[in-house]
Amino acid sequence: MQLKIMPKKKRLSAGRAPLMLFLCQMISALEVPLDPKLLEDLVQPPTITQQSPKDYIIDPRENIVIQCEAKGKPSPSFSWTRNGTHFDIDKDPLVTMKPGSGTLTINIMSEGKAETYEGVYQCTARNERGAAISNNIVIRPSRSPLWTKEKLEPIILRNGQSLVLPCRPPIGLPPPIIFWMDNSFQRLPQSERVSQGLNGDLYFSNVLPEDTREDYICYARFNHTQTIQQKQPISVKVISAKSHRQRPPTFLTPDGNTSRKEELRGNVLSLECIAEGLPTPIIYWIKEDGTLPINRTFYRNFKKTLQIVQVTEADSGNYQCIAKNALGAIHHTISVTVKAAPYWIIAPQNLVLSPEEDGTLICRANGNPKPRISWLSNGVPIEIAPDDPSRKIDGDTIIFSKVQERSSAVYQCNASNEYGYLLANAFVNVLAEPPRILTSANTLYQVIANRPALLDCAFFGSPLPTIEWFKGAKGSALREDIYVLHENGTLEIPVAQKDSTGTYTCVARNKLGMAKNDVHLEIKDPTRIIKQPEYAVVQRGSTVSFECKVKHDHTLIPTVMWLKDHGELPNDGRFTVDKDRLVVADVNDDDGGTYTCVANTTLDNVSASAVLSVVAPTPTPAPIYDVPNPPFDLELTDQLDRSVQLSWTPGDDNNSPITKFIIEYEDAMHEPGLWHHQTEVPGTQTTAQLKLSPYVNYSFRVMAENNLGRSLPSEASEQYLTKAAEPDKNPTAVEGLGSEPDNLVITWKPLNGFESNGPGLQYKVSWRQKDGDDEWTSVVVANVSKYIVSGTPTFVPYLIKVQALNDAGFAPEPAAVMGHSGEDLPMVAPGNVRVNVVNSTLAEVHWDPVPLKSIRGHLQGYRIYYWKAQSSLTRNRRHIEKKILTFQGSKTHGMLPGLEPFSHYTLNVRVVNGKGEGPASPDKVFNTPEGVPSAPSSLKIVNPTLDSLTLEWEPPSHPNGILTEYTLKYQPINSTHELGPLVDLKIPANKTRWILKNLNFSTRYKFYFYAQTAAGSGIQITEEAITTVDEAMASRQVDIATQGWFIGLMCAVALLILILLIVCFIRRNKGGKYPVKEKEDAHADPEIQPMKEDDGTFGEYSDAEDHKPLKKGSRTPSDRTVKKEDSDDSLVDYGEGVNGQFNEDGSFIGQYSGKKEKEPAEGNESSEAPSPVNAMNSFV
Repeated sequence: MQLKIMPKKKRLSAGRAPLMLFLCQMISALEVPLDPKLLEDLVQPPTITQQSPKDYIIDPRENIVIQCEAKGKPSPSFSWTRNGTHFDIDKDPLVTMKPGSGTLTINIMSEGKAETYEGVYQCTARNERGAAISNNIVIRPSRSPLWTKEKLEPIILRNGQSLVLPCRPPIGLPPPIIFWMDNSFQRLPQSERVSQGLNGDLYFSNVLPEDTREDYICYARFNHTQTIQQKQPISVKVISAKSHRQRPPTFLTPDGNTSRKEELRGNVLSLECIAEGLPTPIIYWIKEDGTLPINRTFYRNFKKTLQIVQVTEADSGNYQCIAKNALGAIHHTISVTVKAAPYWIIAPQNLVLSPEEDGTLICRANGNPKPRISWLSNGVPIEIAPDDPSRKIDGDTIIFSKVQERSSAVYQCNASNEYGYLLANAFVNVLAEPPRILTSANTLYQVIANRPALLDCAFFGSPLPTIEWFKGAKGSALREDIYVLHENGTLEIPVAQKDSTGTYTCVARNKLGMAKNDVHLEIKDPTRIIKQPEYAVVQRGSTVSFECKVKHDHTLIPTVMWLKDHGELPNDGRFTVDKDRLVVADVNDDDGGTYTCVANTTLDNVSASAVLSVVAPTPTPAPIYDVPNPPFDLELTDQLDRSVQLSWTPGDDNNSPITKFIIEYEDAMHEPGLWHHQTEVPGTQTTAQLKLSPYVNYSFRVMAENNLGRSLPSEASEQYLTKAAEPDKNPTAVEGLGSEPDNLVITWKPLNGFESNGPGLQYKVSWRQKDGDDEWTSVVVANVSKYIVSGTPTFVPYLIKVQALNDAGFAPEPAAVMGHSGEDLPMVAPGNVRVNVVNSTLAEVHWDPVPLKSIRGHLQGYRIYYWKAQSSLTRNRRHIEKKILTFQGSKTHGMLPGLEPFSHYTLNVRVVNGKGEGPASPDKVFNTPEGVPSAPSSLKIVNPTLDSLTLEWEPPSHPNGILTEYTLKYQPINSTHELGPLVDLKIPANKTRWILKNLNFSTRYKFYFYAQTAAGSGIQITEEAITTVDEAMASRQVDIATQGWFIGLMCAVALLILILLIVCFIRRNKGGKYPVKEKEDAHADPEIQPMKEDDGTFGEYSDAEDHKPLKKGSRTPSDRTVKKEDSDDSLVDYGEGVNGQFNEDGSFIGQYSGKKEKEPAEGNESSEAPSPVNAMNSFV
């Protein structure tokens, strides 16, 4: 069979199936690749690739640039509207459009005013296939007005009073950043007592004499125009009072007991409570009927401001701030309502169809209030757009049926509410194209044996082509169990062997034609080190060599490199390398370490290592050394922004030359008390030029080191604070993983304080779909390590960037990394489930893999649920036990072991991804064949006579099939425990009782019993029993036991015992003791059983101490019911007395108090009747 791939059509949630045009590995399935060589004649509607932000605040001192870039074939033309009407750029000499682009440049630097060009702009990109439009871009010039002049009177108040210094900055665009400084441009210190509110005012919970000053100045910084405006200085004088009365808290802001706050979803919710009082109140925050969200809640301004980032509708509710000091507490409730501008649930995606196909465009958004969805076609409201009979509008969905080439257009979806809008372009491109293979012809692939081989076949066509692979010029078949064919056309050989070498042909077909391409595969031998370097111990001054012989594929040229301690070899003439050997001459102590031989080819590499230990040739007495004294007199000179020179004076070397100096630094601003390694310099050097980082408060110390160790650190140098600068690096470990099907969780490792290079560290998080045309979406977040993007499609690759910034600027542009939005449960069950029953306990299951697109996540494997059918009685008693087996990866078959024979099983298969299981396949039923049965559940031998025994049994608990018969084998056992001849007897399967006749009297027999099915014989069960003795002998024994003299003797003994009991009773009442009292306490008095009226025999008297343990050769009593798990304990093990008697049938029954019925051990007298002598002995 030839390998064949039929890429499946992607099904959207509306249930219609548009053709998703398949491209090469890295090209989106929603675009036509504009390859000038291969696809020159293909057309594509316009797509907006770049545009200015919706709210575009411009600098009035610079030219206005409004971006609008688009792609398409033919190249689109551009036009603009302004305030809803056509904007004729040719009539305005100040406006120019960039060639081949829609980007406008308005030259206001030479003449004109920015205010003249305020308005709402929209760009349209158009070609013969349709028109795409941009967002409405609102152009507004930034404004930084001056403060109105006002005369401020000095403020005089007493110590302990509260104070609010108003700022009231001028209204600018965008709003300014407020801060308070003095005349020396030093920020005013703030604390729990003194802090700046969100409105810019400066609040004093209570004033102190040190608050007196004449230069409280409020500054407003307008970042857009890089200007700073300042308010007139405010003078405050605090008069010291001999005594000031303490007071409970009251709120300076907000007013009253309650207030309201409204915020938009995704923004930062900031709630503020500032209180006055004496002593200074402390602020606490709680959420009524809920908890504050972990990882999104931050406290600012000494806990007076509560911030919740990425606020959602779930954050709505009542928040309470509590101000407390020693004299009382007060609280204020803020009712928060979270609204939401529209956000995407499903954004419309580009659609490529072939003629007569069907498809859908879906535009689904959410918000609070619920957004209104409206459609446009080529920028025109769809209600007034030209009619298309293949198009039907159904709310947020456009349904296309049997499209034609004239159905090509660009559709716009607008979702809007009172808080904003979303606009998305999605084109419908109807193409009829024969297959084309984009992979270069005769590409050569070289792979190491036993490794995977991937052969590419990137293709294009409409309708979507099917892909087939052939090997060899004659088109030999490829077996599906050896090869894996991916949806992008790539052929994978999981384990390439030498016989995999050859020419492979990829064939793409659709109804319009066929294309094929040949690629070539060569399999190379792996590189191996056949002679590895070995561990060596050498003396100083000697020579050592390491050998490394390499075997490799004859067509590959290896390069052999030696490393020491994972680094390059020292640049020393003592180290020589030839073809297979490394030689080190005149070895010294520094040569000790790990030496590694690395062999590289263009396809693989291998390595092997050995350790060299260097020892002294002969031990000699050494002079007494010590570590150096610490350096001193540290001095900083040549202080620059990024460097400084440090000099010092060495301490005494204590008779061992100083080999190096180690310099460490402390960052007193970010990590006080923690010292870090800065650099090392040779021991002959006493100065060092040190590289510095911005915004670090440095201190330095120096340590000296000789062969004996390291000195104590020197005294710290003076501190040196470097200036702030933009970050030099961006966060690391950037990842994008979804925690829910509709989100993308972006995480990163934040910069530490040392790496921040300045205050106000934040992160610019950017993302866009990897395979889409969307522009980058960005948001600036605080110094956190996670950001969640909501409303994403399920399991879609995204490009992600995280850029650091601070008050001084941005870090370098980061590289984009790829992540995925959240997984969802698989949609499709495995098909074509097949079961092959291998034997009665093993079955093999096969299934077809599910399409990769339906998995909606990372494929974890396939899971089989299987269970045995239950009878109606069993089903009512307990729940059906289902068993589960999971097969990792993309396996399409698996084995089910441990099945029960002759059983009815049901199974289904499910695909598993990182989110969980998909739907189950239809139940598959199969039966296991018969097996051998288990042992019969029980075997009893009853009703023994002189020449017969009756066997009763219960069938096997697990027949594992239909019983055909029972087999009974038995043989006699003589007094020396030797076995006699074996008799074999077949018994019908429907019997549960059998009488064996013509047996020898008073003879022990051993029985072997098992069941059979068509599959064979089951496990046997064994038992032993004895036929009864001769009746004449038993009669004589009964006659002796009933003689008058024996009865008289028994009566005399009984009278004697009665007299003894009366005497003992009298003595006990008198308080006396007798020697056997302790034994009486420990053992109950024996009982004498009365004579039986029916057979005239005496009952035996028994005591636990009189019974001896069973003999080793004893057998199981004849009337005992034997099961496989029964104990072989003797009656002595139970510690109980035994009363023995004959039943009417002559069998011997053993009884013991409080235990299951069990026989006494049979010895030599086991077949004898009780005699008078024995009865007498029982009383002794």
